[in-house]
Amino acid sequence: MSRFESSKFLKSPSTMNQQVLKNACDNLGWKIKIMNDELIILNVGNEQDLHGEFVLKVKGDQVIYNSYYIKNGQELVKELQKVFYPLNVNYSKQSIIQEFEKNGFTFKRDWDFSQTEYIAEHFFMVGETKIENEETKRFEIEFSILTDGTVVTDSNYLPDDVNDMAHLAMDEIELLLGNKRVMTKKEIPVEYRNRVKSRTSEINKIKNKL
Repeated sequence: MSRFESSKFLKSPSTMNQQVLKNACDNLGWKIKIMNDELIILNVGNEQDLHGEFVLKVKGDQVIYNSYYIKNGQELVKELQKVFYPLNVNYSKQSIIQEFEKNGFTFKRDWDFSQTEYIAEHFFMVGETKIENEETKRFEIEFSILTDGTVVTDSNYLPDDVNDMAHLAMDEIELLLGNKRVMTKKEIPVEYRNRVKSRTSEINKIKNKL
């Protein structure tokens, strides 16, 4: 369920999306190749002979460095992260907008937001209910993207149709980001408790139709 909850797409500092990583390596001028679904970094611009071995590689979204030949592997990962994280912020934002717009939401900018040391982006996705007896028709889900690309969400009451579409979008975002979403339930105000029921079976039926 996506209503009356906050959530975070948990990010491990050792995981990186391969496409964003490729863009980061291009920006750094590092030599890479892709083989057997692995992105392999072969050269980071130094003259060290690695005897054909890799410097760093990404298998799935997990970063591994060659600890036998590379003694500054952690420093290289940090150097890569400095370039990767800003690109990842943009990737996270575009992934959210893409998946929510697919499910009928619209993007709403937070004009009062200014980037901080920890938060790079803050905005809303707005869904409109088609349920006739809902007095309010437009409902917002709040998004914050931290400077490493971690996504944090917050929502209050959402009608069933808006909630279902939000849930579908969140599931796809989880796949795109490669990070599990951990949800924290909020206390439901008394006036909404009879209106908020589990929608798991209904959401699964929608998924099966897609």
